[in-house]
Amino acid sequence: MFLNTTKGLFPTEGPDSKLDWTELDPYNCTNYTAAWDWLSSYQPVYMVLLSVMGVVANCLVLCVFCLQRKPCTVADVYLGNLAAADLVMVSCLPFWAATIANNYHWELGEPICKLVNVAISMNYYCSVFFLVLVSVDRYLALVRPMFQSRLRRVAWAKCICLGIWIVGFVLSLPILVFRRVKYVAKAGVMACVLAYPHPDWEIQRNVTNNVVGFLLPVIVVSYCSRHIVISLKDGQIRKTPGVRSERKATQLVLTVLTVFLICWTPYQVVRFLDTLDYFQVTPGCLWGHILDITIQLSTYLAYAHSAINPFLYVIVGRQFRKRAKEVFGTMLKCRLSDKYFLTVNFTSNGRLATQRIQCTQLVKQTVT
Repeated sequence: MFLNTTKGLFPTEGPDSKLDWTELDPYNCTNYTAAWDWLSSYQPVYMVLLSVMGVVANCLVLCVFCLQRKPCTVADVYLGNLAAADLVMVSCLPFWAATIANNYHWELGEPICKLVNVAISMNYYCSVFFLVLVSVDRYLALVRPMFQSRLRRVAWAKCICLGIWIVGFVLSLPILVFRRVKYVAKAGVMACVLAYPHPDWEIQRNVTNNVVGFLLPVIVVSYCSRHIVISLKDGQIRKTPGVRSERKATQLVLTVLTVFLICWTPYQVVRFLDTLDYFQVTPGCLWGHILDITIQLSTYLAYAHSAINPFLYVIVGRQFRKRAKEVFGTMLKCRLSDKYFLTVNFTSNGRLATQRIQCTQLVKQTVT
């Protein structure tokens, strides 16, 4: 994820080193550590802040979906699973923040090394596929409102989500197999690294990430979004009562999809360039240096997507804001109502009893 032991990308100088791109020789790899020191000095703080913000926000979103009084819709099921995937993603970031702050020395053992990175990889794929399902659901609701599909049934939506989690785990199996804690002599640390037995595995990872995790989903999402936008502009469809209720949820979905493309497209482009670099299409050591740094920066932008999503629900989703007010308003009323009750002990007919009575009644009564 963060380390590439085949190229020796470990910082060896202090964090106070300043990045000077003019010192990087296109055919000399010896002046690369300053760039990593500059990047590593900001990574831990950024990931901790992202994690705290993402955990709190996604937990609140899940509370709204789970505690709302109205039955869940298909879109709620998909968005709820998306929030769960985002929650797991941001929950794993503090492990790497602590590791980077400790000069990439992994102290948590190999099982945690595997578990954390499998969770990150798995939840990336799940997030993408859930967004595709949300897009398809909006397409069926607006473009094909008369089309009866099992995809628009809540029971089927839950089964599909379970299948998505399984697919995400299967796609992450190489991470589970090849992630390990090993001693890296050049850095002098025990690091959690992705140690592929052959460089071709890295290409397979990039291609799977680009095609399965981005290109195919983007094609489906683009097709659905195009027809959704056309339907929203259609005056006849907009007057349909059933469709009008779907338009508000669709605006939220389109916003989430747009932010997803903004956050993840740079990462996917850089991964594709990394594949070209493997085949030496772009020779020169300087290009490899810049590419490795860019992979890190684009990765952090991509992870920010998991923390941004909950705020989109609040800012764009009117229905979500209404549900949130109902859920948290009900919880607040319950807490306030508890203050109007007291538990008192009194003796009646020679026996001790405990009874819960309202404060207003307690004032009017005389207990002996």
